[in-house]
Amino acid sequence: MSQTVTRRRTPLAPVGARIFAFLAVLGPGFITANVDNDPGGILTYSQAGAQFGYALLWTLIPTTIALIVVQEMAARMGAITGKGLSDLIREEFGLRATFFTMLVLGLADFGNIIAEFAGLASGMGIFGVTKYIVVPFGAVLVWVVIVRGRYRPVERILIICSLIYFAYPISAFFAKPDWHLAIKQTLIPTFSSNPAYIAVIVGLIGTTITPWMQFYLQAAVVEKGVDARHYGLCRLDVIVGCIVTDVIAFFIVVACGATIYKSGGNTTLNQASDAALALQPFAGNFAKILFAVGLINASLLSAAILPLATSYNICEGLGFESGIDKRFSHAPIFYWLYSLLIGGGATCVLLIPNRLQIKLILYSQVVNGMLLPFVLIYMLLLINRPRLMGSFRNKRWQNGIGWLTAVIMIGLSGVFIYNTITG
Repeated sequence: MSQTVTRRRTPLAPVGARIFAFLAVLGPGFITANVDNDPGGILTYSQAGAQFGYALLWTLIPTTIALIVVQEMAARMGAITGKGLSDLIREEFGLRATFFTMLVLGLADFGNIIAEFAGLASGMGIFGVTKYIVVPFGAVLVWVVIVRGRYRPVERILIICSLIYFAYPISAFFAKPDWHLAIKQTLIPTFSSNPAYIAVIVGLIGTTITPWMQFYLQAAVVEKGVDARHYGLCRLDVIVGCIVTDVIAFFIVVACGATIYKSGGNTTLNQASDAALALQPFAGNFAKILFAVGLINASLLSAAILPLATSYNICEGLGFESGIDKRFSHAPIFYWLYSLLIGGGATCVLLIPNRLQIKLILYSQVVNGMLLPFVLIYMLLLINRPRLMGSFRNKRWQNGIGWLTAVIMIGLSGVFIYNTITG
């Protein structure tokens, strides 16, 4: 007797369930990576394209690989330990090391916060709105969204804002770049001993793999409740976010390389909006507006997240309650610190002349690059401790990329300091 085998179709439900699960976990990695393209980042990428054309595009490939490895480490530590990076540093290395780290990072972060509001003023200035109106309004807006909101709704708003970054690829296409040359210089490195070239490389890496990102990402993973069961989807979220943010960076460099650098005129940008204005003669008014909208969006998004990341860092490191799912009365230090950072950053932009803000923005990105090795060393020591991570410790290749990134940044920072001292 023959037996009939009935083949059943694979149901679609598991696929839909996996997509739904990914969307549920989506957020920390994607938001953190995209906030990295803040006004300081946009200005640094724009300056790289304006000053050196496509010559620095090659740095985005190794930087993206390093960014994925470093971000994945932070997310993994958050999911497995259930603690933020500041918490772990305090518990494993003591309060003194934590206090020094938080102090240095806090000062660097404050410079970046000023840069966010300077970017907002610069972007709205294109549309004729004075900074004395837009900066206080922007400060109040981000304060209300974060302080009065809860984690899930706030996260959805931030994800939507992150999608607006795709205005930059459109602007790049309007600029009509030499795609063949751009791809060639992305794949084939161009080396130079020019001090300005080295300074921009330090700034590019510092603005792409910023120290605050690791603290915020790990804290966001913990607050969202991601654990070992969902970590695979969280890792995908991190990888997608890292790739998207550096693709956006690629198009910003290309847009400015195809316009400002190609024009052969003044390649020094005095503020982030100069890149948008420079696009107009070559790519039209629409490209300028898209670039400006991207800058304004990046400024508001970063002005909300960076003070939040700094508040997480300091409160976790010093043992205070933190988290936007907590009420003001339950985490007063966290919310007061957040409020002071926003108010202080906005006030500085209103008081500091525009010509000085550009130096502050660019040097804040260089400082990020110089601080990165110290944060990376802490992370590498923590993630390889069996007591903390168990079987989720780093693999050999992950340690290799992490330590290599730290060593390269120490070397580049040393060269930058030497060049600065010797003029």
